[in-house]
Amino acid sequence: MLQTLKNAWKVEELRKKLLFTLFVILLFRVGNAIPVPNIDRALLSQYFTSSLNNTILGLYNVMSGSAFQYGTVFALSIQPYINASIIIQLLTIAIPALERLSKEGGEEGKKKLENITRYSTVAIALLQAYGYYVILSTNNLMSNTGVWPAIVIVATLVAGSCLVMWMGEQITEFGIGNGISVILFAGIIARVPNTFVNMINTLFSGAKWTVWLTYALMILGGLAMIVLIVIVTNAERRIPVVYAKRVVGRKVYGGQNTHLPLKVNMSGVLPVIFASSIASLPATVGMFFGKTSESAGGWGTFLKLFDQTSVLYMVLYFLLIIFFSYFYSTIQFNPIEVSNNLMKNGGYIPGFRPGKPTSAFISKVLNKVTLFGAIYLAIIALVPLIVGAISQTARGTGISIGGTSLIIVVGVALETVRALEAQLIMRNYKGFLE
Repeated sequence: MLQTLKNAWKVEELRKKLLFTLFVILLFRVGNAIPVPNIDRALLSQYFTSSLNNTILGLYNVMSGSAFQYGTVFALSIQPYINASIIIQLLTIAIPALERLSKEGGEEGKKKLENITRYSTVAIALLQAYGYYVILSTNNLMSNTGVWPAIVIVATLVAGSCLVMWMGEQITEFGIGNGISVILFAGIIARVPNTFVNMINTLFSGAKWTVWLTYALMILGGLAMIVLIVIVTNAERRIPVVYAKRVVGRKVYGGQNTHLPLKVNMSGVLPVIFASSIASLPATVGMFFGKTSESAGGWGTFLKLFDQTSVLYMVLYFLLIIFFSYFYSTIQFNPIEVSNNLMKNGGYIPGFRPGKPTSAFISKVLNKVTLFGAIYLAIIALVPLIVGAISQTARGTGISIGGTSLIIVVGVALETVRALEAQLIMRNYKGFLE
């Protein structure tokens, strides 16, 4: 990775793209420090510190680089755009008009889908900004109350989210690519220095040897998780494909052996995000009513069952990850369509007749690969929770630098390196041909 960055820096065009990307990330971090008017940031931070851990808002806070917790301009960060992209992607499968636009619309259809996603982002940002305002007003976290302060808060949050979306698009067009992912990467990484500073302060403030051992095991476990993520992210099941020879005029086409790659982790981090959203729904709803697991009565008993350290929560989390892994792989990869495309192009899988036998074999392989990928995601997501349940010292710290955020960080880093390597190879070939 470091060698790739070094080689890219030597190429003037890539160096400009890297500098542009760093400049946009700097603007993003500056925006994360600008407070939204009419919010009491001290009370807001104190409130969220005690209520974010078990709710979906904790994930939003991690992805925004703690901007959500401190009520800054980019508090919503890139979340509205991510939600809009997922919704449009699912609707593309369900609505025939969008499916035709995606498959047959070409470049023009792609632009229309992008515009639909942008408008959906604004709508979702409005809903999330209003929800943010409801939390502020319900818990008396505003320095000024009234209609105009509410309008200012909602408008500022929506404008900040749209600006972050625009920044991501600029990185995609003029930077190193994968702009939305880079913004998400920057928000998560921004929390790492503060996490390590807290760890060091804890260790050198007279901590017992058990605390030192806990942190040492956490760091080793984190490194092991990174290695596992890199291996599984690059892993794929290759199904051999043979293309028959075709004679067209004086030319012979086909007759080559290739393979059909099936990624082990085809769905990425989305199953974890969906599972976390649903598993933490009770705690999120309780937060809007000012209830926590420490509350007295039925609310407290109910929310304790769905605490992140409870066995019920972990079992539910595990099952939801498995379910959404299969759900997402099903809508993303269609074995029947792949089988038909192979048959149209004169390709076949050795040992299987074209048509239904081929699609059945691909489905069987896909189910096995998806199961392995789902278990891998469940392990990565649950290990920090298990560590937090076992060790009170590890709670929060392990989760903030592991699990979902770790999958995103490593995945984005690998994608960025691959994009830079592709551009370097393209320029080397260009120089060779010239």
